Amino acid sequence: MLQHEMKILVLNAGSSSQKACLYVIGEMPPGAVPAPLWEGRIEWRDHSASISVKNRQGAALKETIHGASRAEVIQRLLRAAWEGKTGAIESETEIEMVGHRVVHGGAHLVDPVVITPEVHSQIERVSRFAPLHVQAELEGVHIVEKILGDVPQVAVFDTGFHQQIPPAAAIYPGPYAWFKRGIRRYGFHGINHHYCMLRAAQLMGRNPESLKLVTCHLGNGCSIAAIQNGRSIDTTMGFTPLDGLMMGTRSGAVDPGILTYLMREDGLDGPLIDEILNKHSGLLGISGLSSDMRDILAAIQQGNERAKLAFDIYVHRVRAAIGAMAAVLGGVDAVVFTAGVGENSPEVRAAACGGLAFAGLRLNSEANAKPRLDEDIATPNSRVRVLVIRAEEDWAIARECWKLTHTRRTQEAAAN
Repeated sequence: MLQHEMKILVLNAGSSSQKACLYVIGEMPPGAVPAPLWEGRIEWRDHSASISVKNRQGAALKETIHGASRAEVIQRLLRAAWEGKTGAIESETEIEMVGHRVVHGGAHLVDPVVITPEVHSQIERVSRFAPLHVQAELEGVHIVEKILGDVPQVAVFDTGFHQQIPPAAAIYPGPYAWFKRGIRRYGFHGINHHYCMLRAAQLMGRNPESLKLVTCHLGNGCSIAAIQNGRSIDTTMGFTPLDGLMMGTRSGAVDPGILTYLMREDGLDGPLIDEILNKHSGLLGISGLSSDMRDILAAIQQGNERAKLAFDIYVHRVRAAIGAMAAVLGGVDAVVFTAGVGENSPEVRAAACGGLAFAGLRLNSEANAKPRLDEDIATPNSRVRVLVIRAEEDWAIARECWKLTHTRRTQEAAAN
C-alpha cells in the first residue's frame, strides 16, 4: 500500500519544443516506471505550433495552432490535462507539485531544489550559458504560476550529475582565467545518465557504488559519461551541449583552428559559426539528407555513399569515446545504450561494440537485433555487460520532486 501518492506535473522545455507529463507517484518498488496519467508535446515551426496529447486511457488530441504566442500554446497544452476528452484529472487543483528540467545550473545549482525567488534569480544569472533553453524553462515556471498559483515548483538540473567530475576532466587547458569566469566542462543529459546508472545497478543486482559504467545517451543530441562509485567522473559534452560526439545536426568536437581559419578566410562571425555547428552539421551536414539515423540507414541500403560516410563517422566517434571513458575508469563493468538511437538502432550498437572485443565485450547478435528495453544484450561469457535502457528523464524528475516532499515530511514528523 502506498504511504502517500502525489500528482506531479513535469515540464521539459526546449528551444523549439515543449514536453509535459503528469504522474501519480508514491512509495513503490525501485525500477517501477508507470506510464504517465497524461502526456503532451508541442513542436514549434515558423509561426505555427503542433500539439499532440494523450492520456493513459488512450484518448488523444492533435491540433495545429497558428499565430498564437508561446505562452498561449503552452497554456492550451497544459489545460488538456484536465479539460476535454484528454483530461486525466478532474481539476488542476489535484496537481501538488511541478518539476522542471533545467538544462544548465552553472557551477552552484546542483541538487534538485524548490524554486524560490532567490533560486529563480540564480537560474536567470546562469541563463547566459544556454539562453534559448533556460529562458524557455523560466517561461514555463511563469506559466505554471499563472495557471496553478502557488503550487511548489522544483528545478532539476541537467548539469547537476556532472558537477563533481574532477578538475583534470572539468578544466579546459586555456588560460586559467577562463575557469575563474565559469568556463569549464559542465556536461549535459545528467538526469538520464544518473537514471541509467541506477537502473543498470538494479538490472545487474549490484550496488551503484560498486560499478564502473559507460553510459551512452544517443539521440538527436549525444553524450557519453564515465560513472564510478555512483558519480560521473567524465563526460563528452562540455561547456555547451555542442562538444563531444557527432549528433543529428551538431558537429560535436572539431579543431578550433577550423573556426579561426573560417573567420579569417570567409569572414564568418560568431552567430553564423554557431548556426553552422549547431544546425547544419552532424548527420545532416555530412549526409546532406537528414539528421535522423533511421533516414541515414535507409539511404545506406539504397547505396548512398554520403549516408554511409555519416554513419561511419558517427560510429567511429562513439566507439572512440567508449574506449576513452573505459580508460578513464580503468575498466568497465557495463556499457549502457539509451535514448532514441541508443534504444532503437541495432546497427549503431553493433558497430559501436564491434571494436571492443579486446576489452572482453561480446554482443549477442540475436538479442541486439530485437532487444527488450531494460535488457542485457551481451553474451553469457562477455566480461562486459551491454544494457539497453529506456530513457526516463521525465519520470526521474517526478521522482526527485517526490523525494523532496518525502524528505521534508519525514523531517517534520521527526521534529514533532
